[in-house]
Amino acid sequence: MKKILLPSFLIFHFSPKRTGILLFLIFQLCSTLFILAQTRNEDSTWIANHYTKIERMIPMRDGIRLFTAIYLPNNDPDGSGEKHPVLLMRTPYSCGPYGENKYTDRYSSRGDSVYFHRNYILVWQDVRGRYMSEGTFEDVRPFIPNKKKKTDVDEASDTYDAIDWLVKNVKNNNGNVGVYGISYPGFYATEAALCGHPALKAVSPQAPVTDWFMGDDFHHKGVPFTMDAFDFYRGFGVPRPKPLEDYPPIPEVKYPDNYNFFLQNGTYHELKEKYMGDSIKFLNDVAVHPDYDDWWQSRNARVGCYNVKPAILVVGGLFDAEDCYGAWNLYKAIRSQSPNTVCKIVEGPWIHGGWAKTAGDRLGNIYFGGKTSWYYRTQFELPFFEYYLRGKGGVDQIKEANVFITGEDKWFVFDQWPPKNVLSSNLFLQQNGNLSFTKPTYTNSSDEYTSDPMHPVPYTEDVGSGRTREYMCDDQRFASRRPDVLTYESDALNENITLTGPVLADLFVSLSTTDADFVVKLIDVYPDDFKYPDSVKIIYPIGGYQMLVRGEIMRGRFRNNFSVPEAFIPEQISEVKFELPDVAHTFLKGHRIMIQIQSSWFPLADRNPQQFIDTYHCGEKDLVKCTVNVFHDSVHASSIILPVLKQ
Repeated sequence: MKKILLPSFLIFHFSPKRTGILLFLIFQLCSTLFILAQTRNEDSTWIANHYTKIERMIPMRDGIRLFTAIYLPNNDPDGSGEKHPVLLMRTPYSCGPYGENKYTDRYSSRGDSVYFHRNYILVWQDVRGRYMSEGTFEDVRPFIPNKKKKTDVDEASDTYDAIDWLVKNVKNNNGNVGVYGISYPGFYATEAALCGHPALKAVSPQAPVTDWFMGDDFHHKGVPFTMDAFDFYRGFGVPRPKPLEDYPPIPEVKYPDNYNFFLQNGTYHELKEKYMGDSIKFLNDVAVHPDYDDWWQSRNARVGCYNVKPAILVVGGLFDAEDCYGAWNLYKAIRSQSPNTVCKIVEGPWIHGGWAKTAGDRLGNIYFGGKTSWYYRTQFELPFFEYYLRGKGGVDQIKEANVFITGEDKWFVFDQWPPKNVLSSNLFLQQNGNLSFTKPTYTNSSDEYTSDPMHPVPYTEDVGSGRTREYMCDDQRFASRRPDVLTYESDALNENITLTGPVLADLFVSLSTTDADFVVKLIDVYPDDFKYPDSVKIIYPIGGYQMLVRGEIMRGRFRNNFSVPEAFIPEQISEVKFELPDVAHTFLKGHRIMIQIQSSWFPLADRNPQQFIDTYHCGEKDLVKCTVNVFHDSVHASSIILPVLKQ
């Protein structure tokens, strides 16, 4: 067993009392890690005692073979003679551990243990070109709608071939297959739904990667999310010339202060050249596709969502920092393109995949009133698969849209999403930092700020290395104090206002340069005397809290067309209108609604050079200041269009 050593600098810089506290905390951490390790070993032992693991290389139609780990319940464990459904997850993240005598010890943390205990046949598969599977990997591989040759392969065809092999070759399966996955595996679940295999009865894309240009992970409205891309692709994008059980380690990059690290390392291009060069294919491809061209559009998972056969359960988190966009918009695409498909959506107050790995009762300084993840697993996911794969129970409680509305902190059900009884209401920017549902009557009225890419607005006041997940509901008081952030606030509300659906920003602006980004943040301002009950144990000063409900960034050059960028004419007023991902939130009586507008969100989002130049190949020398005017007069009435639920 390895010794855990306390670095001497930590000891010498603390008083004896503080050193004792630190040692106690380290002891507690070590104890927790030991318990977790013990639990995982117990999980592995339980699975080994109740399941038989086999590994197969399943052939695809073009001859490529995909590595597949199959967990088979021991013969008729309950004496019922019942055959078992197959639950499949396809992943680029490894289906290890490899070896038929090595059993998984990690899936219980994802909520999968419930399926082991119900004697499902559990299957994990390395997708084409990843880990132990043959072939060449392609990120968000495009869907091919009209396959004519054996070489016309995509993730849908690979899923079809995998399912076909499983139902024909795995003993004691009942002929019903389900597919699920969170995040990138959620993309593969979406593609599975398009495969058309008759045995595929139920699919649950969860936090699915859906459109990497418009709103998921590494781009939002054409703006690169550099920090996430850097942290993820330095490892994930490493080439793999042949099948292997583990990828080679990459040089470690430490940065205790991400704001300073990314500021000091320059632009997207300079960062990439310094740390990765041309070694990461996908980042090279992105750099030559700065606009929403055919290359990007073919990687939009929604393009094939027509005539979908299996029942669908889309799952998403209201505070998902990676794929908040994907869940909402995949559901809408299936509902629009496949109106006869059974398609439901569940949205809760979760981080990315939080329903599978957290209690779902809080995030950062915000408390949601109860353990929402347990409710989700027992009321939605398990009944969904039990009904469609085993014919057990019912799904009457799973409505079309099952949404947790924060603020009120309650589950609501709707016949459609957005709900029918939603009124689009313009909340207008006013003089003196006010907000009102009344259109302004001023003449030539605007507010001005200077966006300096060498001093960008941070996305959080916290100092740390990786991107925080809590920023999705962070306190925005730090941003309100900056001169390069415009802040508008309503009067205290006389009644509750509930928003259910996408928010639209409709800004009238002028620039001193030829391009800029626009960040719009919708914020719930708590009363100054607000307090949580002591039992909640949140010690942050919550009175006056400015909770981020939803924020989004838009690259101004795409204001008229994402495929055909257009420069701003300096000092000329232009309209910039864009959609923020859907919200489900109640602003309670006594609270205030706040809107913040800024032109950087760093280092979450890449800095715009604020010139109409190639943003993927520019250097720090190309970054210039920009004076931004946001108008709020009778002719150019900037507003935020809210989806107000009429109850």
